[in-house]
Amino acid sequence: MLVNCAAYQDGKKLADIRKEDIRRYLAMPGCFVWVALKDATSGELAEMQGQFGLHELAVEDASHGHQRPKLEEYGDSLFAVVHTVEAAGEELKVGEVSVFAGHNYVLSVRNRTEQGFSSVRQRTEREPHLLKLGSGFVLYALIDTVVDRYFPVLEDLEDELDRLEERMFAGTPSRENIEALYGLKQKLTTLKHAAGPLQETTGKLYGGRVPAICAGTQDYFRDVYDHLLRINQSIDSLRDMVTTAISVNLSLVQIQENETVKRLAAYAALVAVPTMIAGVYGMNFEHMPELTWAFGYPFALTLMVVLDGYLFYRFRRAKWL
Repeated sequence: MLVNCAAYQDGKKLADIRKEDIRRYLAMPGCFVWVALKDATSGELAEMQGQFGLHELAVEDASHGHQRPKLEEYGDSLFAVVHTVEAAGEELKVGEVSVFAGHNYVLSVRNRTEQGFSSVRQRTEREPHLLKLGSGFVLYALIDTVVDRYFPVLEDLEDELDRLEERMFAGTPSRENIEALYGLKQKLTTLKHAAGPLQETTGKLYGGRVPAICAGTQDYFRDVYDHLLRINQSIDSLRDMVTTAISVNLSLVQIQENETVKRLAAYAALVAVPTMIAGVYGMNFEHMPELTWAFGYPFALTLMVVLDGYLFYRFRRAKWL
């Protein structure tokens, strides 16, 4: 589906144009065309390929989707793939944005993502002095917006970890904690798969040999790289904290089991003392001490109570009970 198709010259928007007029505007000096597609079909991509002269391998990748975040050069044009990560209830939804950039055009194709990039277009149109930099600045603006949308997702995951730690020390059943921590670790891995390769990709756009399209925008891509570096470091730290939390949770389970074993052992000792005394007096021997003693029964009960009381006192002091 075609979302936008507009022509720009000298940093200012000329007009929204029809697809049929793209080539005419591409031929104008100092003019570039920006087209945005959503969930494009193979036919629409083939049409854009004819208009812009896109490389067939790049078109094939955009058509099939499910690509790793990457940046590829085809002659004097660039093909970039970035992943969007959006919260969808308790899960994370991963989308994909493919960007074709040449010296006089930008074509963005987004798939499986709800958030659009109309704000990016409005932002760049408000900055004509930067839009003069051409398609390189538009490529930066698109990637920067995707990266900025990682931060709220990361903050939500940090809050989720805080809540799980509170639950863990509040005595919530351990199985639920482990399942939740494992799910959080999966979400962090999903975000890492989007941000990790993109950091490497962005590094190619500001240092060393920079593609001609991105000339003059290196400082902006370096800023994106710094954001990605911070995001990836935060993800790695959170993953380590989740791993530690899982270990702590298992340790708490073991401690709880030890406490249970100690309580059972204490109660068993309390039961064993009267059982032993009753067992002695229950033996059928003719000659036994206190067998015919009038106070034998009260004495036996008193002995049971005294010994059990002493054991109970010692177990409480040892915090077994």
